[in-house]
This record gives sequence, C-alpha cells and structure tokens, in this order.
Amino acid sequence: MPFTVTIEPSARQFSVPEGGNILSAGIQAGVSLPYGCKDGACGSCRCKKISGTVVQGEHQARALSPEDAAKGFILTCCASAHSDIVLESRQVLDVGMPVVKKMPVRLISAEKKAPDVMLLKLQLPQTETFEFRAGQYIDFLLKEGQKRSYSIANAKPEVLDVDESNENAPRFIELHVRHMPGGLFTDHLFHALKDKEIFRIEGPLGGFFLRPSDKPMIFLASGTGFAPIKALIEQVMTSSDASLKHRPIVLYWGARTLADLYLFDWAHATSQAWPQLSFIPVLSEPSAEDAWHGRTGWVHKAVLEDHPNLSGHQVYACGAPVMVDAAREDFVQHAQLSSDDFFADAFLSLADSKTSAPQAPK
Repeated sequence: MPFTVTIEPSARQFSVPEGGNILSAGIQAGVSLPYGCKDGACGSCRCKKISGTVVQGEHQARALSPEDAAKGFILTCCASAHSDIVLESRQVLDVGMPVVKKMPVRLISAEKKAPDVMLLKLQLPQTETFEFRAGQYIDFLLKEGQKRSYSIANAKPEVLDVDESNENAPRFIELHVRHMPGGLFTDHLFHALKDKEIFRIEGPLGGFFLRPSDKPMIFLASGTGFAPIKALIEQVMTSSDASLKHRPIVLYWGARTLADLYLFDWAHATSQAWPQLSFIPVLSEPSAEDAWHGRTGWVHKAVLEDHPNLSGHQVYACGAPVMVDAAREDFVQHAQLSSDDFFADAFLSLADSKTSAPQAPK
C-alpha cells in the first residue's frame, strides 16, 4: 500500500511505496522538493519531519548532523517512507519540475578558459525538446553505471543558427568542467576528446533555481560554481517579468588566482552593461603576476563585510562544499539571514563525497 507524503506549508502531496525513497517519489510526481547530490552528502534536501515514520539511510554528518537528526530533520534523498508522512519544506513550489529525460548530445566545441577549466557546448537532439530551469544540472551517463554531474551554464538552450526563427536550428547547452587529475571523465575530456563526440546525458536535475520574491539577491560562487550562477544571471537579464528583471543583484565570485576567474571578462562586461548587477571578484591567493588590487580573502567573508545584515535578502550560493557550508552558517547565525532564503548547490566531486565516512542507517 502506498503512503502519502504531505509537504507543508504548500500542502503539496504525492504517493510513495512502502519503503520507497521519498525524494525519488517526489520527483516522479513533479513535486519540486529541493535536492542536490542525491547521495546524502550535500544536505540540499534537508527538511523537517513533522509526523510519520521514516528510516534514514547512510549519509554524511556534514549533510545531517546527529543533533539535527534528533530534532526531526531528515535527508529526503536517502530516506524511506514507512507510514504517511508530513514534512516541512518551505522551498517547495506549486509548479511541477521539467521532465527528466535521457538523450544523446553531440560535442560542438571545447574551449579551455583556464588551464584546468573547459567550456563545453553540447548540441541537443533536434527531434526532442529539452526544458530546464536555470541553475539545474545534468548527469553524464558513463560506463558501468557511473555518472558525473555538471551544471548547465546557460539559462535556456541557445540557438547555433543566427536566425532564431529557424525552428530546425540546432540548440546547445553550455557546461564549465574543471579537470580532476586522474578522474575517469575529466581526464578523457582534457586529453582524449574527439571532434563531434557523442555523449549520453540525463536531466535536468537539481532543485537549485530562482524562487519568487521581491528581495535583492546575493549570488555567491567559488570556482566553477559560477556556471549555474551565470545561468541565473542570464535568466534575470532576459526575463519578461519586470519584477524579476529589476531586482538588484550583487555577484561575489571567489577563486585562488585571477586565472581561476575563467570568465572574468564576461562577468565584468555584463555588470557594466546592466545596472542591476554589481560584480565583486575575490581572490584568496593572488599571485605576483596578477598585480591584484581588488578584494582578497574568503569570498563569503567579503559578503559579510559588505552586508552585515542580510535579513532582507535572498542568497544563492554555488561551489565547494566548505564555502557553501561556511556561508550558510555565518549568514544565518551572524547576518540575520533567514534559512529559508539561502539556496545552495554544493559542487561535490567523487573525492568530496568520500571525505567523511557515512553514518550508519538509523
């Protein structure tokens, strides 16, 4: 007998088989629960259980601490239902998510933007539609069931043909891929990539996207966490929604050196052309060659220096888990940011997902 999961305060409901995964059932039902890694490592799907019986599967302590678990919080990505359940998740929207599909894509171009960052353009099939929300990601489907996840860096599929009225013009998505030496997928991309190579992908995935509000926004990125942030910026710039288009945005992008800000010129030019956007780059270890006179240190600390009170803002953060975790904690505890206004996508490599031993199932 299936159980009913009710999400408060939106009152959205969906069914889940006994012992079935809560997040997977929600995705299948088109209920937009927040999620990220789907592996119990990032904490994006964390929400509070109001009632019902849930068995929590293996997860990392940084995603769900024992203290939070004792307070009733769960990770829906690795939790199974054993009764009707009521959950509290204020990030759920009343609209369904785009349909998740598997499809082939063809390499259009691969351009190094930094020694260890590749900008890929992948042509979508002309016979299928592929809809996504700016900020979501795709999985590359590799051999033996392995997957690698990358955020889409454009707000919507772009047309290769200059004539956008041509319905048959090829469309593409953009990805920013950092090389992980020894990595199964990125070693191939950086050393053995073939012209017009075919890949198989699944998507769109993820619960990172803009939420309705009239609050000004802080966009916070580290490294290639800039990819989904770029998509969000493009969404705002091209939106026909006047209330969204006029919301102020401050973009903070942190990296070690200037070369690691691999689309610095794009971010700078966009902020110069569009008054609603301010761009603040932050380097943690600028080199002598950088001749850097801008901000230095940890990027989330720069946000706190400029915005000691974030109670009237929304924050969208992407990048290394250590940055996302530190930003969430400091912004909520020290800058009065509501936890409901912090939206994140932690970029977990395979190594990241193994840095903490999973807790035993409870």
